[in-house]
Amino acid sequence: MKQKMQYAVQPRRSAPPRNKQVQEEIQNFLRALDSYPARVAKEPRVSFQQHLCSIFAGSDYAGRDHRARRQ
Repeated sequence: MKQKMQYAVQPRRSAPPRNKQVQEEIQNFLRALDSYPARVAKEPRVSFQQHLCSIFAGSDYAGRDHRARRQ
């Protein structure tokens, strides 16, 4: 009978910063969802994407260089 192999997965040392970044992105998205109705009332032509980008532009996320990660 063949024995099943078991693998231990070791978390990367960079996991906590990545998790923090993801949490920040989620919070920014939720903030955009919450604040969009008020903004569209003032600026009827603003799209959700424009509003979302403005939320990200005003956050700590905007100061990071994410181009290297996406390449």
